[in-house]
Amino acid sequence: MAATPRKLSSKEVAALVGNLMEASDSLSMENGLEVRPYAFGENDLNLLGDYHALRMINERFCRTARDVFLPMLRLQPRISSFPPEVRSFDDYRSSQDNFVSITASRIEELRGNQMIVIPPPFISLLTDSYYGGQIRHIKSARTEFTATEQRVIELVTDRLNIALQLAWRDLMALTFVVASREESMQFASFVDGDDMIVNCSFMVQLPGTEPASFDVLYPLQTLKPISSQLRSRMQSDFVDDDRTWREKLQRAILEVPLTLSARLCEPEVPLRQLMQIQPGDVLPVQLSDTVSLLVEGQPIFDATPGERGGQTALNLTRRRTRS
Repeated sequence: MAATPRKLSSKEVAALVGNLMEASDSLSMENGLEVRPYAFGENDLNLLGDYHALRMINERFCRTARDVFLPMLRLQPRISSFPPEVRSFDDYRSSQDNFVSITASRIEELRGNQMIVIPPPFISLLTDSYYGGQIRHIKSARTEFTATEQRVIELVTDRLNIALQLAWRDLMALTFVVASREESMQFASFVDGDDMIVNCSFMVQLPGTEPASFDVLYPLQTLKPISSQLRSRMQSDFVDDDRTWREKLQRAILEVPLTLSARLCEPEVPLRQLMQIQPGDVLPVQLSDTVSLLVEGQPIFDATPGERGGQTALNLTRRRTRS
């Protein structure tokens, strides 16, 4: 399903009108090709590349975020992610309604922040469904959320932050700590208007009604220290606790054969006598009360020799501590 079209910002409208009125001044022709001026030092977004790892993080987040909406919707909706989009914060703010749910969180590991934006119709739908209503969009012209809706916002955003932590930990262990909540885009203390952000949009498919959406925003400066990692392709998911794999590994380790040997004594023989030893000679030894039990040549236990069932046996007395 196609993404919801966004509104043009005032700067985009002014630029569009200016280009239409002064097309001859803004473009020049050379060998039949359009040429546009370029100033070195500008923030060229094409140099950032494609954030392959961030896409995979968003896909993993879609799977874990399904459980977030289960208590409200009484079902696990299908969540899909759109490719991350780099744009200015003013551009994003002008494309959104002024009245939205804004939850800003602090990312201590990256010395930055993150923001979750949820439109009011989705909040009303979750609240109505959470308290036994039907899953349907409710249109209403309001400027603030009720106390019940604010509680639902806290539950949803806190769980979404936990899902984000699970999605990010294969690349980097991040913690999202809620810093503030707002209801107006004008009061969102996120970044400056000219700063660039990475907009990750997600669509929640709902039964019998139009899909809902929400956004997760990261400042571009926050993600730049790990941009090389985000451009790499991750090949494996993090598995929390695979009991089957652990049991198989444990059984395999316990079936490894080991050689046990006992060191009864260590006689000292002079080199002169050792050079004169012939086959059949007998060396006198004195057995001690304690012998060493070796596992693959390493002394592990102290034991005392004895007999059991007509066979020579060792009684383990102490396990040695490895220094």
